[in-house]
Amino acid sequence: MQTREVLGTAACLAVLLTACGPRTHFPLLPETLPSALAPGDTSGRLARDLAPILYLQRDESFPLERTVAVIHPTRRVIAYYLTYRHDIAARWSPFAQGADEEEFWVGYDATFAPTDLWTYWHGDILHVNWRGKGELGVNVQWGKHGSLPRGMPARDLPRDKSLEIFYAMSYAFPDLVLGRFSSRGPLCFCRSFARYLEFTRPIVLGARLTAIGRTADPDSLLSAVFGAHYAHKPYWPWEPRRYSHEWNEVSGERALLGRP
Repeated sequence: MQTREVLGTAACLAVLLTACGPRTHFPLLPETLPSALAPGDTSGRLARDLAPILYLQRDESFPLERTVAVIHPTRRVIAYYLTYRHDIAARWSPFAQGADEEEFWVGYDATFAPTDLWTYWHGDILHVNWRGKGELGVNVQWGKHGSLPRGMPARDLPRDKSLEIFYAMSYAFPDLVLGRFSSRGPLCFCRSFARYLEFTRPIVLGARLTAIGRTADPDSLLSAVFGAHYAHKPYWPWEPRRYSHEWNEVSGERALLGRP
């Protein structure tokens, strides 16, 4: 087969694959959600009060879609699960999962003051001691929507998942080009690294919660809100089978999560 024919065949296959690629569809919300708090439950106010402020990168293209807060029934931890309307992580592929939820968790003490913040960062879980740090904040990575504790030094990120690496990849992601066949989106970041670090678009998450529940196993609630084919990342930061490392704010060494 000649080179021109090979290229033509490859192009046709790419178009077919991307045309069949997933366009994230969120289900209609039922009147009653599994594990949802009853109206007037005071725990709902706590989930809203402890919801971090989200700081999106200023050029973010994909809006926040649905958000769920889940209060653990036996530990002082609240989980926050978020989905964006789209992202650049293999959304063009027909084999991709449904909604790619992002996650972070807030630990609090007996006075309901925040003590810890954990965030999901591309398979790793980042941890910051938040005692005395004031208002909770999470920086949201451009395009891929990884979550970073606000104020965490970039040098504490895993070396193979640094912001510099993701910035360089933003100019070479095949997802950005192929994704245009199935959804609107950018072709590259196309700006400076300094701008890539400008997390300056605040969102008050506490005012944007789609649902609030109380359960140790939020799968039914997340399926009802995000759809059955959401990414199923770890529900809680102490689930060792679902992530590879936990990095400490100061030393970058693994920490134990024995306390809430």
